[in-house]
Amino acid sequence: MPASTSSFFAADALAGRVAVVTGGSSGIGLATVEALLDAGASVALCGRNAERLERAVEGLRESRPQARLFAQPCDVLDPASVKAFAAASEAALGPASMLVNNAGQGRVSTFADTEDAAWTEELHLKFFSVIHPTRAFLPQLAAQRTAWGDAAIVCANSLLARQPEPHMVATSAARAGLLNLVRSMATEFAPQGVRVNGILIGLVESGQWRRRFEAREDKALGWSSWSGRLAQDKHIPLGRLGLPIEAARAILFLASPLSSYTTGSHIDISGGLSRHA
Repeated sequence: MPASTSSFFAADALAGRVAVVTGGSSGIGLATVEALLDAGASVALCGRNAERLERAVEGLRESRPQARLFAQPCDVLDPASVKAFAAASEAALGPASMLVNNAGQGRVSTFADTEDAAWTEELHLKFFSVIHPTRAFLPQLAAQRTAWGDAAIVCANSLLARQPEPHMVATSAARAGLLNLVRSMATEFAPQGVRVNGILIGLVESGQWRRRFEAREDKALGWSSWSGRLAQDKHIPLGRLGLPIEAARAILFLASPLSSYTTGSHIDISGGLSRHA
């Protein structure tokens, strides 16, 4: 089992800095919030589901009672909601120097069965879940250059961006567009002292895979055996699914000064599944 975040990062490495995580109430987003808090950052997180967000915050405050934390329900596809979150976050914690764009799930569909409305919905989600938060927080990020060195934006993306799957045609196309958007923003924002990078996620343990596990035909299979068989079927060289914390560590690296000379790049978090150098 991978070690905790603290084994890799000094507990006060990000002390005094403010990070923002969208989609921070579960999965990779929540693991990223935990990693940032453990590294000493103050963290603002948001999510669409108010109840899930409240549960996440309760858990975080219980496990990390000294953490500086702010949470607010927010729909990243609603620019007014994102703008309000940005203002409230700054009032509560101060201006952000790190933004993690993490919202968005995949759509299972082929070209033949993807209607125009589904294409529009998927492209809108993948682009504007990044565009709206970036637009809202960019003034805060750019203002932090003098105090902290370059600020950072990190976008959680999928291996589908470079390795599309025919049963996820709309999501694959949208993810490829996001790959390009990250590179474009990195070039445009560099003079403002804002770095932009991303991660490309393969198969990582999530609520979606847990639900598929619960619906498995062979109830005799435990999670380890079932997920191991899945990894084998998917030809993952490391032989297992990834953990949310493993994606979170890559995000933490890209958001921190450890990657101070890196922008416009992506880290592959797929256990060797990627067929591209």
